[in-house]
Amino acid sequence: MAKTKLTAISGFPEFLPPEQILFAKVLDIIREGYELYGFSPIETPAVERKEVLTSKGGNEKEIYALSRLAAGEGENPNTELALHFDLTVPLARYVAMHKNKLTFPFRRYQIQKVWRGERSQAGRSREFYQCDIDVIGRGSLSLLTDAEIPSIIYQIFRRMKIGPFVIRINNRKILQGYFQSLGIQADQIDGITRIIDKLEKMGTEKVVSELTNKTALEKATAQQMIDFLGNELKTDDMLTQLNSMSQINEQFSQGVKELASVVEGIRNFRVPEASFKIDLSVARGLDYYTGTVYETVLVEHPGIGSICSGGRYDDLASFFTNEKLPGVGLSIGVTRLVSQLIEDGLLKKGAATVAQVLVASMDENRTSDYLRMGTELRNAGIPTEVYLEKARIGNQLKYADKKGFKIAIIAGENEFSENTVQIKDLITGEPIVCPLTDMVQQVKKSLSAQESKL
Repeated sequence: MAKTKLTAISGFPEFLPPEQILFAKVLDIIREGYELYGFSPIETPAVERKEVLTSKGGNEKEIYALSRLAAGEGENPNTELALHFDLTVPLARYVAMHKNKLTFPFRRYQIQKVWRGERSQAGRSREFYQCDIDVIGRGSLSLLTDAEIPSIIYQIFRRMKIGPFVIRINNRKILQGYFQSLGIQADQIDGITRIIDKLEKMGTEKVVSELTNKTALEKATAQQMIDFLGNELKTDDMLTQLNSMSQINEQFSQGVKELASVVEGIRNFRVPEASFKIDLSVARGLDYYTGTVYETVLVEHPGIGSICSGGRYDDLASFFTNEKLPGVGLSIGVTRLVSQLIEDGLLKKGAATVAQVLVASMDENRTSDYLRMGTELRNAGIPTEVYLEKARIGNQLKYADKKGFKIAIIAGENEFSENTVQIKDLITGEPIVCPLTDMVQQVKKSLSAQESKL
């Protein structure tokens, strides 16, 4: 029988063990960071009804619909279901359905895969993990929540040790008010905002061209808009300038007041000035954002682009309930993030095993002793693998080196006759012989010594 030819599926990444272990560690940092601020986990189905996903800004061309490969007579293989493209729309549906059972403000985090049928390219996958936090209010939600979100992200990225980063903040009301002051009609604003959202990727010239060609803006108006968005001022200077323009219209003025309040809150959450800034070009292309918006970039690696983003949405759940359920949140596209950080050398791959210790098997008649050693080490909280195959000790040590174990436990006829064990440091190559009864303590000591040298 002919064998199926195996090829990688474009846009659906998979990691080898060293990358996957690193990925899991990053997820742990994110999860712990979210829980440190009191967020509770939830999980929603991978699929939603199509009308839910397209209710507020979903691009139908990027949504994978669910169908069966075959159907019975008279059945339709197509279904009313599709894979979710983000976790925010499913959250709105979830809160609307369970609002009478939830406690508000509802603080949740969600770490799941999402799927988008977009063109696969560098930094863009069709299947990837998102790590979301959101706070949903019932009737109202304090602007202090908008300030808390950046403080959480600051703590997480600082712990990841990926170098200096800046959380860029803006308010959609400022953009909408400014666009209206230029004579732009309300029904054009969302389309223009989506184009503006491409500014960093496409550059000024291409964005101006797209604005003039797709929205019928005069080139001078488009350039005036870009000049306003490109203002580079320190935070307080930017607020002063925006306040001086507040007479433009009520929406602009409201956006400036909200932005100033969020900035004050971020400072009260003790986020350093160097780690956040006002950036008027941050637009966020999705239609459901109504106020504060965020993007985060690495200072020394701007080419990676935004490593997390989000904002406030006051009426996302309006398609599912008449009750006002305002929210604010942020998402880390962690699959893309980890891949880019590895590629740029900001995260280092490590071992191909999560175990620290390998117990070698020297004598098949002593298998029960090797298994007991493994159990003793695990009971002490030390991840341990026992080598179970028949192989020479040299080959076992090659295996240990290739996978990245830190310690090898070696016990043969001589060691057992003396009731000792050899503990081999696989980083320095140095062996230590100690009584079998001291094995666990000596392994801990050796691992601690290795850690102190990192």
